[in-house]
Amino acid sequence: MSDMNYLSAVTEAQKAGVAIGHFNISNLEGLWGIFQAAKTVAVPVIIGVSEGEREFIGIRQARALVDSIRDEFSYPIWLNADHTYTFEGVKAVVDAGYDSVIFDGSKLPLAENIKITKQCVDYAKAKNPDILVEGELGYIGTSSKLLDEIPDEVVASASAVTPELALEFVQQTGVDFLSPAVGNLHGMLKGKSNPNLNISRIKAIVEAVKIPLVLHGGSGISDEDFKQAIKAGIAIVHINTEIRLAFASAVKKSFQDNPDEIAPYRLMKPAVNQIAKVTADRLRLFSGKENA
Repeated sequence: MSDMNYLSAVTEAQKAGVAIGHFNISNLEGLWGIFQAAKTVAVPVIIGVSEGEREFIGIRQARALVDSIRDEFSYPIWLNADHTYTFEGVKAVVDAGYDSVIFDGSKLPLAENIKITKQCVDYAKAKNPDILVEGELGYIGTSSKLLDEIPDEVVASASAVTPELALEFVQQTGVDFLSPAVGNLHGMLKGKSNPNLNISRIKAIVEAVKIPLVLHGGSGISDEDFKQAIKAGIAIVHINTEIRLAFASAVKKSFQDNPDEIAPYRLMKPAVNQIAKVTADRLRLFSGKENA
């Protein structure tokens, strides 16, 4: 597994009817928790850093952290620059040597989304032919947080991405992966599951574009919907809000249980363990290893 190629791993996952988990981090605790989970389940994993997370960790520092784990443990773990909203932002992570990057032009007019996405693909491939570039069609929100209700713009996008539109986008941009809006949204609804995914639309888009599809906004989706979406052709699933909730709840409890403790590594260890638990459960589901 140590010499696994990123694109081949995703492509093979799609063919096998499983998916690779993509989990965001904001700190070293998140990275260790996710890596421990991946090792436990024995599957490859993708680490994501959003623009805000990259600003906090450092663009090159995030790369160094993930590279250090991949090199020391000979493990298939890759770094993705999650939702990036400008060409300049894409250029910065490409120049920093990331394994993949997402240009998110989903709020732009279609023609502008296509134009900038292609610009990003052209620059990335000229700089590093092995880097993978993802494009996004259909607005699903921008923030991984708890929501009272589904934003109106997300509702409107749920049925806007047709197989024909997806094919046009892929052909004109040359992206390696596509993230279409199929009823998913960023964040989690308070007290209930997120809306059901449009599984038939996922199947139709996969058949049209012939490249791996990515499901963003995975937090809050039901297990059954995950299974059906992956079976239909979703090859990568993004999880962020669930990781943040695991971290926040564990840290709060750690401070409550240990009011006199001041050593950060002791206070943060429960957060690493909780992130590992949540991540392992998701990885088992995505990889079909639920009984492992």
